[in-house]
Amino acid sequence: MLTAIAIRDVVLIDVLDLEFGAGLSVLTGETGAGKSILLDSLGLALGGRADAGLVRTGAKQASVAASFALPATHPAQALLHEQGIEADDTLVLRRVVAADGKSRAFVNDQPVGVAMLKRIAALLVEVQGQNEQAGLADAATHAALLDAFGGLARQRAATAAAFAGWRRAEAALAEARTAMEAAQRDEEWLRHAVEELTALSPEEGEEDRLVQERQHLQQGERRAEAIATAIAELAPRDRRTNGPAAALRGAARALERAPGLGDSAQPIIAALGTAQDALAEAETLLQRLAHEALPDPRRLEVLEERLFGLRSAARKHGVPVHELAGLLGALRGRLAALDAGASGVAARAREAAAARADYIAAAEALGAGRRNAATKLETALTRELKPLKLERARISPEITPRAENAWNAEGMERVALLVSTNPGQAPGPIEKVASGGELSRMMLALKVVLTAGSPVPTLVFDEVDAGIGGATAAAVGERLARVAEGVQVLVVTHSPQVAARGAQHLRVMKAVRGARAETRVEPLQGEARREEIARMLAGETITEAARAAADSLLKGAA
Repeated sequence: MLTAIAIRDVVLIDVLDLEFGAGLSVLTGETGAGKSILLDSLGLALGGRADAGLVRTGAKQASVAASFALPATHPAQALLHEQGIEADDTLVLRRVVAADGKSRAFVNDQPVGVAMLKRIAALLVEVQGQNEQAGLADAATHAALLDAFGGLARQRAATAAAFAGWRRAEAALAEARTAMEAAQRDEEWLRHAVEELTALSPEEGEEDRLVQERQHLQQGERRAEAIATAIAELAPRDRRTNGPAAALRGAARALERAPGLGDSAQPIIAALGTAQDALAEAETLLQRLAHEALPDPRRLEVLEERLFGLRSAARKHGVPVHELAGLLGALRGRLAALDAGASGVAARAREAAAARADYIAAAEALGAGRRNAATKLETALTRELKPLKLERARISPEITPRAENAWNAEGMERVALLVSTNPGQAPGPIEKVASGGELSRMMLALKVVLTAGSPVPTLVFDEVDAGIGGATAAAVGERLARVAEGVQVLVVTHSPQVAARGAQHLRVMKAVRGARAETRVEPLQGEARREEIARMLAGETITEAARAAADSLLKGAA
């Protein structure tokens, strides 16, 4: 509920701080005292239209802060959490308007857009006034009002849940159909690609293994060339005249034929023989190594062909070689989905049909409850309207079917509260048929009748008693007090019968300080309250009879 409001530099208000309690709070004062300024200030904090004309003359800016007690279970808490706004059991809505008309909005001192401010405020305060009705005049709220009266919260929740399930099933069906249509368009390409990649049979990490093996084979070719060169040096084609073996043999023969060397040449000849043996052994070893190191030219060719095939396929499909194996799996999956697509779509279609049937069953149960509640609501409202000088008026809940494409989480029908204010008059939309005062009293009747409903904890009525008096005004006051037993009610009134019912009484006054008019508000109790109600009864001159009547009203309201 609203606990306090702080107003700074708004029109005729310099500084004003007010506190509010539970129950019925009444604001009275002479015409022109500034009661509308208070409501405009509250409206500004609730996201109403900002206007440079609200800024007090000579001030740079105007500001209004409204404080609310906010239980942890209140719906506004979820909205605040969704927006990342910290909140505990106190919520402060603040609006600042500069002299040029630009405004800023804050929730718990965190800047927000005006639209968000309005969303939060709509969960906190409902205003019914001569020129502003937020609730009964909004046809979008009528289904919820009827459901609340009929105690249909369970059916309403079941319908919303069934509708959400139906939407999900329809979305899944549409997705399955879209996927199948896309797969069918690509079917020929898919089958060709799967066949081609299956024949290629790419393996994970295959490219790296092939590159390493090719590198090894290419190094083997270079090794073989080196060994062949070494063999050619040791064993040239003309072994008799070229090469180290021929040279060694020639040297040995020369020493053997040389005259006069005798035994002194033998060690040299023996060494040359050893060298020939070592050279022969080296040649044998080189021949063996050449045979072992000789690369398989066909294997290298196979590797090159494989690498070319893999890389060509990768370029064709626009993926790296190492992703070809995964691509083949994905394409096979799409092909399998295509092959199984018809049965999959059929399954989704059955699920969607079942979800639709569940929604229809839930919505029909809700509709039956609404039709039963509509009759009771009309009877109850008729009973309440008569004492409010609306005995000729009739509020008729109208329930009309929606086209299937307009079904929603609130059901399969449209609910509208239609009004006729005179016998024989065709019922019509409330906002077009009822006047401001009539609409406010109708809203009051509805609030009296509803035993549950809107989570909005604060109701504001602006001159709900306009144009009435006597017993009708007393009936309005009595009903305001009854509504205030469940929610906080603020009412601007000129009726002493209504004022006498208030648990809190605030008088709005206009005073002149120096050369400037100023609006002030003072709480009234005891004798001061008695005098204010007597003034409302008697006018400018307060008589003893008026005071006695005020005492009677206060006593009757106690």
